[in-house]
Amino acid sequence: MTEHAPPSEPTGRIVLLTTSHRVAPGLLSWSAWQTLHAADRVLCADPGHPQLPYLREAGVEVEHEDPDAHALVGACAGGRTVVVLPVGEGDRRLTDGLARLAGSGRIAMPDLELMPGSYDLPGARLLDLVQVMDRVRRECPWTSRQTHEGLVKYAIEEAYELVEAIEAGDREELREELGDVLLQVFFHARIAQEDPDEPFSIDDVAGNLVEKLIRRHPHVFGDEAAETPEDVSAHWQRTKAVEKQRESVTDGVPLGQPGLALAAKLAGRARAAAVEAELPRGEGVGYELLELAARAEAQGIDPETALRAAARAYRAAIRAAEGVAAE
Repeated sequence: MTEHAPPSEPTGRIVLLTTSHRVAPGLLSWSAWQTLHAADRVLCADPGHPQLPYLREAGVEVEHEDPDAHALVGACAGGRTVVVLPVGEGDRRLTDGLARLAGSGRIAMPDLELMPGSYDLPGARLLDLVQVMDRVRRECPWTSRQTHEGLVKYAIEEAYELVEAIEAGDREELREELGDVLLQVFFHARIAQEDPDEPFSIDDVAGNLVEKLIRRHPHVFGDEAAETPEDVSAHWQRTKAVEKQRESVTDGVPLGQPGLALAAKLAGRARAAAVEAELPRGEGVGYELLELAARAEAQGIDPETALRAAARAYRAAIRAAEGVAAE
């Protein structure tokens, strides 16, 4: 007669249910709700966890316990499923303890599963930026004293550094400089919240931008058609003319921008609107540069970009003449 070893006891299952603080509490995946309802026990050490009111409303009983790894493994004995809601972004003490037990080889471990109950949507980290900017504005001695006017130079500097990163083809630098430009937007919007007469927030800024993008892209969000970039530009200019009710195609062109860019922008506005305006003639290099900028714009060349490229080549030549190693 052959003897059979007794079947081993089922070891059960531990589910670490993570949720994103960037998603409204209670918005969990269907698999998360199924797991919560089917679990033998649901544990959460934090009695103020934002998900708890919604779990109670859904009929899920939550025990406010903070088990260590040994206790949690024991709670799964007999094939039970225990769901744990980690505190904050995760419970390192618990996960490290489970990892040590699993690595020891001395304990029959339950199945371990990390289940995301909710996922960040694209752009979710912008919510973190709102919170961080708000705290920095309130608590930093330098940041709390800044004004729109005092920050103007930084916006200009960051924009130029972004241009430099793009032209250099440095992807890592590009990502950083985009962040610095984004910081300026959030910084100004946070300051604007404090205006006693006309306050607005980053949500107002984003809302206006969304409305503008939809309004100025009728070929995407409406019934109009656009087959070429020129068609899109024509849509854009027509919509802007109606919105702004400008008297001249030159209205809205910032006169404080660099001279070559200003000349090209004016020439482009006149050409797009079919305004027959002769270039002014006069003595001096300024008129010569104006003619060069207008000609470049008509050929689809950005004169500022072209001049910077030539200037970088000139800089390299100067460094070579000085005997300085190339960068």
